[in-house]
Amino acid sequence: MIKIRGNALTLEQFIAVTRDFEEVELAQESLQQVRAARAMVDDCVNREAAVYGITTGFGKLCNVSIPREDTKALQKNLIMSHACGVGEVLPEDAVRGMMLLRANNLVRGFSGAREETIQCLVDMLNQRVYPAVYEQGSLGASGDLVPLAHMTLVMLGLGEAFVEGKKVSGKEAMEHAGLSPIELCEKEGLAMINGTQALTSIGALATYDAILLAKCSDIIGALTTESLFGIIDAFSPLVSMVRSHGGQAATGRNLLRLLEDSRMTTRQGELRVQDPYSIRCMPQIHGASKDTISYVKEKVEIEINSVTDNPLIFFNEGEIISAGNFHGEPMAQPFDFLAIGVSELANISERRLERLVNPAMSEGLPPFLAEKGGMHSGYMIAQYAAASLVSENKILAHPASVDSIPSSAGQEDLVSMGTVAARKARKIVANTRNVLAIELLIACQALDMRGDFSLGKGTQRAYEILRREIPYLDKDREHYKDIHRAETLLEEILTETEKAVGLLEIQ
Repeated sequence: MIKIRGNALTLEQFIAVTRDFEEVELAQESLQQVRAARAMVDDCVNREAAVYGITTGFGKLCNVSIPREDTKALQKNLIMSHACGVGEVLPEDAVRGMMLLRANNLVRGFSGAREETIQCLVDMLNQRVYPAVYEQGSLGASGDLVPLAHMTLVMLGLGEAFVEGKKVSGKEAMEHAGLSPIELCEKEGLAMINGTQALTSIGALATYDAILLAKCSDIIGALTTESLFGIIDAFSPLVSMVRSHGGQAATGRNLLRLLEDSRMTTRQGELRVQDPYSIRCMPQIHGASKDTISYVKEKVEIEINSVTDNPLIFFNEGEIISAGNFHGEPMAQPFDFLAIGVSELANISERRLERLVNPAMSEGLPPFLAEKGGMHSGYMIAQYAAASLVSENKILAHPASVDSIPSSAGQEDLVSMGTVAARKARKIVANTRNVLAIELLIACQALDMRGDFSLGKGTQRAYEILRREIPYLDKDREHYKDIHRAETLLEEILTETEKAVGLLEIQ
């Protein structure tokens, strides 16, 4: 059970809830502020004070006063009218993340939502209600208005949700979970959708997965180093000592631990003086990506504990302030940066695996690692697939945050496109997983073709796990099955390798 109080959620706890279905409860000490903020909203309604989103319209219509008797209908209308999502449905972990982060935002008590409304979100999480939220339609400007509206529809018994893999009405989904739909009170519709929880959820998942890929890149890169009799001098701590980037130093240490006791590596001058960049510069290139990922993780953990509503209720100061905490720019730029950092992990991986299949660069290995070249194509087209993914990543890595289209009749005149940035980063992470899986297959094939070999403490464990599931390629077969299986093994390979050499480092 994870208690949420609005200011202490970690990325690891976020993953525990979104993917491992850890249950959630509201921290009781936070509810006093929730009640106090709500009392301030009720007072505004009773006095018929003109306060944005409580007694006025929204966006460009903020100057339209709403009669007291219509303020609750205003909130329902807001949710229905803003549910304009298109495209594919977001995966369950991303939607659960939206729900968790919205509850964590509201429990801080600066939004004016009622305790029972926040509890409804928590109950939906714990009962595994999975709203159908369409991934396209958010500008990341006044927050993720569109996707959060689809999430909120189900709380009202509207919209759609999934039950046991089948899409049903929101009302049916709530009934199946034993929950009753709620009616939103004044300010609550706005409190549910004005925020960055969709883009932050998608991006937080991508960030967590990028950490795994950064570590796997070291493991797989070390296997390729052995396949090419790589020179380990370049990984020396002396090199990192005079260029003090944390990711570079961490990568050098990781590689040396993974390759400890290996008889497949060399020292400078034994076979050649130096290796190509894709081997020799792994500390610098992997390290730069790790520094990027670490920076984004820091931003994610700030954002998942931030209040991104509008207006904000400061009951201690007696103020209600309409401002811009909903704007996605503070996360749009980091998620664009994440996309670039992870793309580089794929870029260097593809260059390494190309060296293994290209006889001009493979230190004596047969072309495409085929036993009977000509009769068999070996891994020729696996490199094509990796090249395709890398090329796609280059297109996706173009930043979304530099774009903007004004909305709401010019009231929202510069938007973040942060949700697009997060979705692109997620896709690049998925592509990079597959590139690394291809390199893993090819590196192990190359090692087998070397004949008698003795690997490092870490790389030996990775090799064993791969070969337990996927046999040596002695003749052509359907490669996609091997690639897909190798991709699913990455988490196990990381876990078991870390048991052999200790936790791999990012910084």
